[in-house]
Amino acid sequence: MKQCTNTVLMVRPARFGPNEQTAVNNYFQRENTGVLPATVQVKAQQEFDALVALLQVEGIGVIVLEDTPTPLKPDAVFPNNWISFHENGDVAMYPMFAENRRLERREDVLQVLEDNNFVIEHIVDYAEAEEEGVFLEGTGSMVLDRVHRKAYAAVSPRTDEDLFIEFCEDFEYTPVIFSAYQSSMNKKELIYHTNVMLCIAETFAIVALETIIDKKERKNVLKHLKSNAKEIVAITEKQMQHFAGNMLQLCGENETLYLVMSTSAYKVLTEAQLAVIEKHCTVIHADISTIEKYGGGSVRCMLAEVFFTKSELGSVVIC
Repeated sequence: MKQCTNTVLMVRPARFGPNEQTAVNNYFQRENTGVLPATVQVKAQQEFDALVALLQVEGIGVIVLEDTPTPLKPDAVFPNNWISFHENGDVAMYPMFAENRRLERREDVLQVLEDNNFVIEHIVDYAEAEEEGVFLEGTGSMVLDRVHRKAYAAVSPRTDEDLFIEFCEDFEYTPVIFSAYQSSMNKKELIYHTNVMLCIAETFAIVALETIIDKKERKNVLKHLKSNAKEIVAITEKQMQHFAGNMLQLCGENETLYLVMSTSAYKVLTEAQLAVIEKHCTVIHADISTIEKYGGGSVRCMLAEVFFTKSELGSVVIC
């Protein structure tokens, strides 16, 4: 069982922009303040392409899907919320909070993987839970310790506790459940996705501990992480607001491990924090400030890990 993969699926946005339907509980998202939608779209595509190139240079395989212009899907650049791939060949598809994000689910992605010699064993589809107003947004809602079979989830309107437990039973994970909060308009609000405040790598974890207000829950999260020999890098809520928790460890050429993050996240990390991380792996970062500002998500959200064996995979573009 591996924690890190050498292959990711990414979706190149066709009509990226602010999403009013997700803004109701994504407090990282910012309104468009006078920038033309066409300009936002061009910048988002440029940032996307630069991130793909950065990953490929380091020997990380990237499968690129082209988003379709219609129907409108402003958040299509974040595929990890609606699909996840697992080392045993299982694929999971998830229920989405925003109605326009449900349009992102594409069955053709499975054919793309199979065309590239990936073997899909089973598909577990939780999407029908949307009809009951129940949501679990993939590896946004859950952060997986794949080696130790633990799944961490901060409950929120996007992350239903009962459905999370069902996922854990289906995929044989031990659930670690807690609540995490961020400041917004002088109030404490539930953080919409776990993966903005927690990143689990092979030998370390980055976590915004101060967002877990309940001391027992915070202690429990730490206990689970430390029991699996994770060195803890604690970040502040302010650092989290710059996406310092939204990172992903990937495997590149010659089994080199990389922690991939945005430039905004990199800039807010202290020298001491970076020194700890760099003991374990190499840090690489890309400027995706437009995607972060208007989409309310960062690098980790753009990467759907693919845990299938495929040698010398480059970039596959599907129109």
